[in-house]
Formats: sequence, C-alpha cells, structure tokens
Amino acid sequence: MKSRITAAGIAAVSIAALAGCSSAAGQEPNAEGGFEPNDVRMIVPFAAGGGSDVSGRAIASALEEATGATITVENRDGGSGAVGYSHFLAQEGNADYLLASETALLALPLTTEVDFDYTSFTPIMKLGDDYTLMVVPADSDFETCTDVVDAAKADGVVAAVSGAVSLDEVVFTLIEQDQDVQFDRVPFEGGSEVIAGLLGGQVEVGSLNPSEVLGQLESGDLRALCALSEERYEYEELADVPTAIEQGIDVSFAQFRGFIAPGGISDEAREYWIDAAKQFAESEAYTAYIEENLMQANAIYGDEFVDYLEQNSADLEAVVGK
Repeated sequence: MKSRITAAGIAAVSIAALAGCSSAAGQEPNAEGGFEPNDVRMIVPFAAGGGSDVSGRAIASALEEATGATITVENRDGGSGAVGYSHFLAQEGNADYLLASETALLALPLTTEVDFDYTSFTPIMKLGDDYTLMVVPADSDFETCTDVVDAAKADGVVAAVSGAVSLDEVVFTLIEQDQDVQFDRVPFEGGSEVIAGLLGGQVEVGSLNPSEVLGQLESGDLRALCALSEERYEYEELADVPTAIEQGIDVSFAQFRGFIAPGGISDEAREYWIDAAKQFAESEAYTAYIEENLMQANAIYGDEFVDYLEQNSADLEAVVGK
C-alpha cells in the first residue's frame, strides 16, 4: 500500500498557494508577444544544505545570469519532498515558478498518495546524474560495503535515509534485493541531517551524494566504503573509492538533477526557460557546478527530458512501486 502524505497540512499549503498565485498565473506577454519573467521563485523541496539545495541555488544563480531576472530560492521541505512539490502543483500556469527537481519527482507518486506525477509539470532541463557513496564514521569497524552487508545479515545495521522515497532509500532497497538482507532505517529530511546523524552516532551507515559529503571525507570525519555507480569516479578526490560492483554488490543507481516549471504554462514561457537552460549548459557556471559537485554531465531539455522521465519512472517502479 502507498503511504498517505496528502494530509490536511499539505492540502492547506496548496490551497493557500493557489490563492496567492491566481494573479501571477495570468501574466501579460511583453510587447513582442513573448514571455518575460517577473519575481521568479525557485522551490527546493528539501532542507537547506543538501544536494537538492545546492542544485537549486546553482540553477537559480545561473538563470539569473542568463535572463537578468531576479530568482529567489525557497526551501519548502517536509514529507520527503511532498510538501514542496504539492506547493509547486498549486502554481499551475504560473511560469514565474520553477522547482529544483530530482528522483523524488518520480518516487513520490509511486509510493505515496500525492496528487501529482511528472506529467503534472513542465520538464525544462536535466543537468546531469548524481550517484551516491556509502559512508561511515571515521571510527567505524566497516572497511568495505561487503562488511556492511555481512553485518546486516548477522546482527543488523542501522542505515540513514533522507526520506522514505529518496535516492538513498532506493539504493538501500536495491542492495537488499541483490544481497537478500534487510537494513534498519532511520529517516531524515535531508543530506545535512544524515551527516549529523552519522557524526552523532545515531546511525551506522549512510548513502550520500559526493557533493553533500566531500567536506567530511576530506576532513576525515567520515569515510567512503564504495560508490554506487557503474564505474569509479574519475575525479581525483574519489578515484580511489571502489564501486559496489567491484565488491560483489551488483548495484548502481543515479539520481538526476534538473529543474521543472509548473504545468499549464504557455508555449512561449516553456521555450523561454529551455533557451535559458541551454545558455546555462554552455556557461562556465554549468561546468563548475558539475565538477564541484562531482556529477556526470548529461544535459537534456524539454521533450527529451520528458522521455527520460517516462523511462526512469518505469525503471523506478520496478524497484519501489507498491
């Protein structure tokens, strides 16, 4: 059964947001008949400090540079992303809203009772792919991901997950299916909270994007046991981290990073944001974002992004669908 996240609190957020956006949804075109943004909001559906927050702020800054518009980032976390996406759903037709999107866009509708799926929105750009690392505190007895699996089979392992439908939840589920084990989970609202849980001894292992945890790896507070990717990272900082596949765990899964607009926007507005996204992809800011966050570059736009979401949703349903 799907869990219930469309509670009264989220419904109230959506109703209030609808009331607030009614005038903006009827935006006037500019003198040439095209779309011009005004007081743009970039919604991040997770807490500040995690990979989604980093992504949203990088995209907002780059789009400001490309368009000259002012873009304000708003963190609306809760319900493993459901609060932010539900707020965004209420902005139907308002092209002055954007959302920093990731795999929760596909996982939430498969596992929870929310009022949206990816077809409810207007996909603009997929920036690239973001794998995770399995990490442990520096003083952990675990040396490899195989050690973690063996411990889970014997005595159990407490794993942190940043939401019930997050990338790390998917990764741990895939490991369970591949290795016939079960992890004990402690849910958090974002990557920064997972790190705090690891450092505070609340959990034994976590699965985090490199951008979220690189500082703790470099400081020696945390250690990476393996990368949940198809091949080793080429980045110097992670080149020595073996893949889970090398350790006998046949699991790799990437989270996409990108951004979407509300459903029901005009064709002119859609093309405006796609053109701005393409300018972003050709900029030094895009290269810096990909490299600083240790991601795999793979920019696609519009209809091609829609096709990707359709296929990725089908793949994800085979893992987490109920």
